[in-house]
Amino acid sequence: MSEDIPTLFEWAGGSEALNRLTRTFYDKVALDPIVGPVFRHMSPDHPAHVAAFIGEVFGGPKTYSENHGGHREMVMHHLGKHLTEEQRRRWINLLADAADEVGLPDDPEFRSAFMGYVEWGSRLAKMNSILGETCDPETEPMPAWGWGVPGGPYKPPAGKS
Repeated sequence: MSEDIPTLFEWAGGSEALNRLTRTFYDKVALDPIVGPVFRHMSPDHPAHVAAFIGEVFGGPKTYSENHGGHREMVMHHLGKHLTEEQRRRWINLLADAADEVGLPDDPEFRSAFMGYVEWGSRLAKMNSILGETCDPETEPMPAWGWGVPGGPYKPPAGKS
């Protein structure tokens, strides 16, 4: 991507914004009767680990890969959870609500890319939770998510570059 086009990580507000997002999100999850039980034994560091994962996927520092094992490790956390479609959808809705609450950018281009990743990632997590498959880091590297605009690079709204 061109140097003058920000990554999704930068556009979101960097690590600080993603940490606010995941803290707010997991506060909601803890109170939710549908997804709360899945995270009942969650480590206090879990929100920060997820923020690091999302940050890396969105073009930020490789903190998750360097400190927590990369994509394979994230997949391993979902094995055997037997996530339901109802849980997946609730997870998405709570994350979208948290994004609004913490003030992540709400321009259509960013939210489309953000929600596209959330949809894709949650389906992958559900699939892995049921099938119990592991991933080979050589064949399934850390995802890299971008603006995803077919036909050319994204141009940020005026005043945001």
